[in-house]
Formats: sequence, structure tokens, C-alpha cells
Amino acid sequence: MSNARVHTPHIKKMLPELHRSLVDIAALMNRPERDAQLLEMAGLTLERALFPLLVTIERRGPIGVVELAEGVARDYTTVSRQVARLEELGLVERRANAVDKRVREAIITPRGKEATDALDAARERMALTLFRDWSRDDFDQLIRLMRMLADGMSAAASPEK
Repeated sequence: MSNARVHTPHIKKMLPELHRSLVDIAALMNRPERDAQLLEMAGLTLERALFPLLVTIERRGPIGVVELAEGVARDYTTVSRQVARLEELGLVERRANAVDKRVREAIITPRGKEATDALDAARERMALTLFRDWSRDDFDQLIRLMRMLADGMSAAASPEK
């Protein structure tokens, strides 16, 4: 494999295909049927709108509702109500931030962690089926390049300091 940088004409030529692929992936990942399938495989009866919040709280918590809302691109008031519902279900707790007591953070409970573990196991089963015919090298390249893309997009979206 060449280490030569991609040149602008090549980027311009291939960009529509990259964009189409990303749009297709995002659309497939955001389909309600996929979420329902994942919840069913995990043995959970959780409302579909709640599980991305639960997973984000488990991965990034403790996390404030404003930061959580920004991370899932939803309205703060909607996310606040949904976090309250997760708390009612015993899946998360809300507590004051250690530094700023005015900020309420969500943190996963043991019951919530069991739910995210079940989702992770279901996601793993789906992935093993999806990638079963891929070579190890192709899969490793996908992981490396997806991380490079995500890091580049994150850096481009960050305000300059």
C-alpha cells in the first residue's frame, strides 16, 4: 500500500461515493427497525428513543443533560424528560456535579449497566454475522480508517483555540 497523500482531483472524484456511503450507513443505523431488532435481541423492552441515551450515559457518564443532548443532537428539554424516564426505570441516577452543584449529571446504575451489557452482546452478535466473510486485513483496515475519519471529522468540527 502506498503512503502517498491523496491528491485533490482524486478526492473530488471520489467524494460523491464517500458521501453516498456515509449517508447510506447513517440511514441504516438510524432505522427504527434496526433499533427494535437490537432491543429484541438484547431481551429488553426499553422504549426505542431511550436506549441511545442509556448507552451514551454508560459510555460517557457521568454526563450533564446539556452535554448529553448535544451529543445525541436532541433538544435539551426532550433529553431531560427522557433521562427522568430512565431514572424512573432504575437505569440511571441523577446527582449533582462534584465541581458545580448546580449541574445535574446522569450516571449509569448497576441495572442500567446490565441493560447496556445486553445491548453490547446483541450488537456483537449482529456484527459477527455482518463481518463473517471479511478477511482479517479488510476488517482491520476498516477499523483503522473509520477511526481516522472520525478523528478527522471531530478535529474539523472543534472550534480552533
